[in-house]
Amino acid sequence: MVTAIVGANWGDEGKGKITDIRAAGSDVAVRFQGGSNAGHTIINEYGKFALHQIPSGIFHAETTNVIGNGCALNIEFLIKEIETVKAAVKDFKLMISDRAQVLCPYHVLLDELEEARLGDRRFGSTKSGIAPFYSDKYAKTGIQVNELYDGALLRQKIEASLEKINATLKALYGAEPLVPSVLYEKLRRLSEEIEKYAADTSAFLRRALRDGKNILLEGQLGALKDTDHGIYPYVTSSSTLAGFAAVGAGIPPYEIKNILTVTKAYSSAVGEGPFVSEIFGAEADELRRRGGDAGEYGATTGRPRRVGWFDIPATKYGAQLQGATELALTGLDVLGYLDEIPVCAAYETDGRVSEDFPNTAALGRAKPVVEKLPGFKADIRGVRRFSDLPREARDYVKFIEERIGVKITMLSNGPKRHEMVEIQA
Repeated sequence: MVTAIVGANWGDEGKGKITDIRAAGSDVAVRFQGGSNAGHTIINEYGKFALHQIPSGIFHAETTNVIGNGCALNIEFLIKEIETVKAAVKDFKLMISDRAQVLCPYHVLLDELEEARLGDRRFGSTKSGIAPFYSDKYAKTGIQVNELYDGALLRQKIEASLEKINATLKALYGAEPLVPSVLYEKLRRLSEEIEKYAADTSAFLRRALRDGKNILLEGQLGALKDTDHGIYPYVTSSSTLAGFAAVGAGIPPYEIKNILTVTKAYSSAVGEGPFVSEIFGAEADELRRRGGDAGEYGATTGRPRRVGWFDIPATKYGAQLQGATELALTGLDVLGYLDEIPVCAAYETDGRVSEDFPNTAALGRAKPVVEKLPGFKADIRGVRRFSDLPREARDYVKFIEERIGVKITMLSNGPKRHEMVEIQA
């Protein structure tokens, strides 16, 4: 059986923890898109980890972890990440698609220079090179992992790419040109570090499907950061939807039987763009401070996340886009300090109130329509059964479930692996 685990919102929903838990019963975990620009935080018996490219099933010795062809492979970053995992666990299985494309140092440089050039018009990039990488991928000038091991071809591709890149560096940014031979030697050196992991992962996954293996497909960020359907242009440069998971992993789309969509009990986001339910000042500082063991700070950037109350229009839209068959609700314990729990129940846009999620231009004019539910005023960390939660906490969960229209089957009440309530259908 194949399950996709994806986000309903802006990312930062807690997908890493959910994948870590579900990987315990899975044979394969696949990261199907994105790169080192966003991280999944995991807290388990080995410690606390921020995984950026390695799938969140890496801490389960029996699970084979695959970095799919849809990913932006930052090899230098990945090597450091592998060393972090090795320091914690001795036995893990990792594969990298030989069709995955390589995020090169010049992608990061171009990202940094462009964000600086844009100034106040910036998109809130993590400056990880993602947009330039995907630009090259779809312009057919990128470098695939398999091409790293053909010296003549790699040299030819680097020289061809740098003709255009160096012209851009000089004319647009006034920066120094890059030397093809230096980049060639660096990529060849890095390629040796990952050669043992490189493989035809699509063929591996087809065999796993034939043998009836359980497969998890793990997405990065959330539906609202999708290139086509998110808050464009304040989005990532790949598709964050479960519909893309088959493409990014290399399996037939009909094999995906379950789509577990993750959302928080409140809202958080990193980066620029409209965020209707956002709160500010002391109210935001308090929610951010209480947001898990590390607070609400980006796993990649360390930037304070923007925070707000649960957003019904945004989450309903995200769940529908993902094709959610079940929901996981995370961070409920964070709200235990509130006398009343505000919820963004609808948007008012140009005098019209609706639960629909509009396009970005209209979203910028939208105002939140807030409802308040009774707070549960309790520390619920450690509670393992839904029936043992305070009535007000159960009512809040049921309220979200009814308004979104998808069954909530998992409820996270703390950042650690065991702090989870499974809800029976």
